[in-house]
Amino acid sequence: MKRTLVALLAGASLFPLAGPPAVAVAPSAARPAASTRYAAARHAALDLVPGIPRSARRPAPGGRQVHIEYVPRSEAGRGARAGRCTRSAGPFQRQAERYLRRRADGRQSAGDCRAIRRFQQTHRIAPATGYAGPVTGAVVRLLRARKDPNRAGHCPVRQERTACVDLDRQVMWVQQAGRVIFDPVPIRSGQPTMETRTGTYRIYLRRRYHISNLYHTPMPFAQFFDRGEAFHGVEDDIYEGLGSHGCVNLTWSDARNLWYLLKKHDLVYVWGRKPSG
Repeated sequence: MKRTLVALLAGASLFPLAGPPAVAVAPSAARPAASTRYAAARHAALDLVPGIPRSARRPAPGGRQVHIEYVPRSEAGRGARAGRCTRSAGPFQRQAERYLRRRADGRQSAGDCRAIRRFQQTHRIAPATGYAGPVTGAVVRLLRARKDPNRAGHCPVRQERTACVDLDRQVMWVQQAGRVIFDPVPIRSGQPTMETRTGTYRIYLRRRYHISNLYHTPMPFAQFFDRGEAFHGVEDDIYEGLGSHGCVNLTWSDARNLWYLLKKHDLVYVWGRKPSG
């Protein structure tokens, strides 16, 4: 009898307790070191840095946020001077050329640079030097996704509201019965070693004003869907930084609009993998 009881207790310890926690899951002890190594190596092959130092940034007219592009170290700060076109082809040159209906050869020309600069100016990407870096590439992906976000059929088509989170393109939208009811918006998912988990979930907790008990940072319009991972707004640039601690970050206004659309128990479907750049 005693042996049977011991065996049952040992077996029970292998199964997690049911029910998701209402707070973010703490990272493992090894995570900060791995994240630091990644931060040091980010864009190492291209040696990319923010094109405008934080100390030199100015708010855009009307208070609209400016998205800071990552450029070669030799060109950092160039956007603050008279608009000079870069001769360098960025890692997303071909994608930008294709979207702008130019010859997609991946090589920079004077015409390519002028077209990419106009695109950057329109979408508040600085410095607008024509260098197609990660931010320009992200905006191109967002605009292409808005035409038909579920064209590849990755997000399940259900009669109920479904929040579709595409980590590959770093966008999310909401659809219902095959119709998009919340247009694609940019997201920032988990950084390396803290990746946003993929799978099918349901929103289990909503808190309009929430403070992370692990990181002590505001999480406005938080809608939790998987063991502490949530949709929530951020005040900083959605394209800045390595990523979140696992949550799906949105701009403050996008998070607010999503808050008024989704409800508890709504479906959330997450797939893909965040681009390394």
